[in-house]
Amino acid sequence: MIHAGPRSLTVAALLFLTGCRAGPNYSRPQVNVPPSFRGSQTANQRASFADLQWWHVFQDATLKDLVKTALENNYDLGVAITRVQQARQAAAEAWSQYLPTVDYITTLTYGHNQFTGSPSSNLPGAQGFFLGIVRASWEADVWGRIRRINEGARAQYVESEDLRRGVMLTLVTDVSQAYFELLGLKLQLEIARQAAQSYAATFNLFNDRLTEGLGNALQTSRAQAALSAADAGIPELERQIGLKENQISVLLGKNPAPIATKINLLEDAIPLHIPAGLPSALLERRPDILAAAQRVRHANAQIGVARADYFPKIGLTTFFGKLSTPLADLASANTNAWSLGSNAVGPIFTAGALNARRRQAVAFWEQTRLQYLQTVLNAFRDVSDALISREKLEGIRAEQIREVQSAKEAVGLARTRYVEGLSSYIEVLEAQQALFPAEFALAGTEISRRIAVVQLYKALGGGWNLSDAQWMSGNPSIP
Repeated sequence: MIHAGPRSLTVAALLFLTGCRAGPNYSRPQVNVPPSFRGSQTANQRASFADLQWWHVFQDATLKDLVKTALENNYDLGVAITRVQQARQAAAEAWSQYLPTVDYITTLTYGHNQFTGSPSSNLPGAQGFFLGIVRASWEADVWGRIRRINEGARAQYVESEDLRRGVMLTLVTDVSQAYFELLGLKLQLEIARQAAQSYAATFNLFNDRLTEGLGNALQTSRAQAALSAADAGIPELERQIGLKENQISVLLGKNPAPIATKINLLEDAIPLHIPAGLPSALLERRPDILAAAQRVRHANAQIGVARADYFPKIGLTTFFGKLSTPLADLASANTNAWSLGSNAVGPIFTAGALNARRRQAVAFWEQTRLQYLQTVLNAFRDVSDALISREKLEGIRAEQIREVQSAKEAVGLARTRYVEGLSSYIEVLEAQQALFPAEFALAGTEISRRIAVVQLYKALGGGWNLSDAQWMSGNPSIP
């Protein structure tokens, strides 16, 4: 029968006590989830626009190529990836605390005592000393301090992954929005050039009539003012196009350069049916919400670490090696040295430092909890804003289409009346001055409609069900 000694009982007790864990267990903060998104026309529908792959939101091959290039080359995404690597290694470092640490110490000295002999090494008094040991130490996680450290490190690692996914989603939507803004600016530039040509023809007509003594200076001046305003708008639009192309170039990770576009803005169809899905699903899909939840988990673990510091750190230490003086006895078994022991280190008086550290951890947890709730609230607002904008923009567009059609009819009627001698050409000029601003406004609304769809896709956490390989390749068949 084998009897357990005091040392064995100590080890068994330490292993038993490792089931303890200081601090509260994590639970996600409670959120007041609305039954449906404000502005949503479909209530309690599980299908969501976020289920759609990003390359199917708009059927535009040029945009798809731009997004793929951005996902491959964008520097902000590269920074996010390196942060994931850092967090992964930090988690690995935290996990290493579960295992013993092993190191070594060696010391070799050789000298002579001047009081006992001559400087010669073979005379009495010459001494040599050698110390070589390998030692190991291990902290028993009695109070769960190491487990809380690991829990917090894992939370930061998962948070970095969520933030990386968020950067990918933001990059896709930023490129898409900038692309549609570029198409809209080019459409407005085309309208401005057409307006300038029309105003130039009107000015030439009035100027010729004035030269012939058939017109008046007022008509010519008004035509000149309209022409100058149209001409001034062209370089401004060209300036905005250049800046937008530079913005897209930077998103692509390239030096500023022109961006080729192939599809006219008005030829690109917008998805008609866009279900928002359930608000509760947003908590599991939006990367910023998921990252905020991991910050709360990390802060919760820090409370456990702070509470564990009140208790002693209990560990085991051991070493084995050689200790010899003189050096001639180094090979002798009598120079072997070993030790096995346990230790406990704990606080007695810290002048309130431990209490302050714990209160700081609690305050940090409260901060992250409130930030999580604010993040969720902002997410609900983002979705509602996009839904309301999309709905109202459809109504605005319908009225603007009628306005443009009426303005075009007015221009045609004014020209007919002028040809038939029923009115002066000033009516044509006035009709043109009403038409071109209406076309400009309609083009702006077309831009806003597409941007609203892009923002809704981002607000819903679009692409949440895609793997990283699918995100990068734009191919759903890749696992």
